[in-house]
Order: sequence, then structure tokens, then C-alpha cells
Amino acid sequence: MIQGTVSRWSLWGYRQGMEVNGYKLEPGANLSGANLTGANLSGANLSGADLAGANLTGANLTGANLTGANLRNSDLAGANLAGANLAGARLTDANLTDANLTGANLTGADLWKANLRNADLAGANLAGARLTDANLTDANLTGANLAGADLTSANLTSANLTGANLTGARLEGARLRGANLEGANLECANLPGANLEGARMPDGTIHD
Repeated sequence: MIQGTVSRWSLWGYRQGMEVNGYKLEPGANLSGANLTGANLSGANLSGADLAGANLTGANLTGANLTGANLRNSDLAGANLAGANLAGARLTDANLTDANLTGANLTGADLWKANLRNADLAGANLAGARLTDANLTDANLTGANLAGADLTSANLTSANLTGANLTGARLEGARLRGANLEGANLECANLPGANLEGARMPDGTIHD
């Protein structure tokens, strides 16, 4: 396990395979359980890396490549993942509370039971992502692409889904109480058992 906080790493270092306490920041790196609190990982290439249980609270991961990475049970609370590539990443049970994921690529990512409370996902691509039982309370999903995403039993209470693409999304049993769906595309979306009480619908009307 990496001890302490790592910061001020250069982009040059990432490209050369930066080594920290015996761990290299490179594709496929084993960083399971690493303490990277507040680390500057902007632009890092950690595709396929094992970050299970890692502490990335407040870390800067803007534009980072985390495709196929294992982030199961990781703590990313308050982390900046704007523009990061998380396609196919495993984020089951991950803590992404207050995280910045604007414009991030999360296509096909596994976010089962992930905590995304108050996370900013504006413009993020979540097509085909698994968000079953995920907590998206108060999350900002303005303009997000959720086409074909699995949101079964997800908690979207008071979430902002203005202009979001939910074409073919699974929303069975989802909690959308007080959510804003104005301008959202719900074509072919599955909504049986969903709680839409007080939600603002695509046409601007408030659901009973």
C-alpha cells in the first residue's frame, strides 16, 4: 500500500511511467488500496489499472485514462474527473459523492451501488452503463447521455436530468421523486414501478 499523499506529478512523469514507493503509474498498474488523497493525476494513463479500495479523495484526475480500470470500493469523494475516460471501468460500490464528472466518458461502466450523490455529470456519456441501485440523489445529469443505461432501482431523487438522453434506458423501480426531466428524451425507456411524484416531465408538466 502506498503511504502518504502524492502530489505535483508532471505529465512528463506519467508518460515515462512514474514510480511512487515502488508502484508505477502506468497502464495495468497495481494500485489496490493505494492512498492517493489529493494527488494530481491529471492526464495520467491508468488504463486497466487495479485501484480497488484506493483512496482518491479530492484527487485531480482531469483527462485521465481509466478505461477498463478496477475502481471497486474506491473513495473518489470530491475528486475531479472532468473529461476523464472511464469507459468499461468497474466502479461498483465506489464513493463518488460531490465528484466532478463533467464530460467524462463512462460508456459501459459498471456503477452498481455506486454513491454519486450530488455528483456533477453534466454532459457525461453513460451510454450502456450499469447504474443499478446507484445513489444519484441531487446529481447533475444535464445533457448527459444515458441511452441504454440500466438505472433499475436507482435513486434519482431531485436529480437534474434536463435535456438528458434516456432513450431505451431501464428505469424500473427507479426513484425520480422531484427530479427534473424537462427536455429529456424518454423514448423507449422502461418506467414500470418508477416513482415520479413531483417530477418535472419532458413537456414541463409536474407529475402527480
